[in-house]
Amino acid sequence: MARTVNPKAEKQRRTHIVQAAYHAIYQRGYASVTLSDIAQQAGVAKGTLVYYFGSKEGLFKEVLQRFVRTITVATTRAVRQQGTTEDRLKVFVENQFYGLLNTKRFYTVYLDFLSASTKVYELRLLTQMLFDNTDMLKVGIARTPEQAKLMRAVLDGLAIQFLFDDQADLNQYREECMRAMQALLTLDPP
Repeated sequence: MARTVNPKAEKQRRTHIVQAAYHAIYQRGYASVTLSDIAQQAGVAKGTLVYYFGSKEGLFKEVLQRFVRTITVATTRAVRQQGTTEDRLKVFVENQFYGLLNTKRFYTVYLDFLSASTKVYELRLLTQMLFDNTDMLKVGIARTPEQAKLMRAVLDGLAIQFLFDDQADLNQYREECMRAMQALLTLDPP
């Protein structure tokens, strides 16, 4: 008798595996993590990962896709609910620096994916979505593509400093990011 598949359970299992892979990448690093590490983190057999994602690269691609989609959707949704540019900017920055552990985990994995995407073409295509920057234009934070690019540079630069700051004060980084972005917004476009 053929096995019946419950689509909802299958989706939940895929989601669980992707989340476990995200945590395993955070703990071991993109280059070092193995399918065995991820399977152990997810509590499944290694073959289950291959069944759902085809390969380690397929799983990593899924992790990055979900990573990009989750960030973009959550941030855009929160920002669109705000009335003024100042309020939209504040919510945008808060979403980028969201909780000490979450922020450290996020930027650790983010930088791992950035590094890997210089060598893996499929990841490069997905990573480019993060640098699209049109989200800042669409929600009315930046006025020009150049402003959006500079704002992304400020955010990423502060995020890298945040990762290596053993005494990191999340509120201080939020405030510094906010001041820098406000300064960029006051510049007249070329």
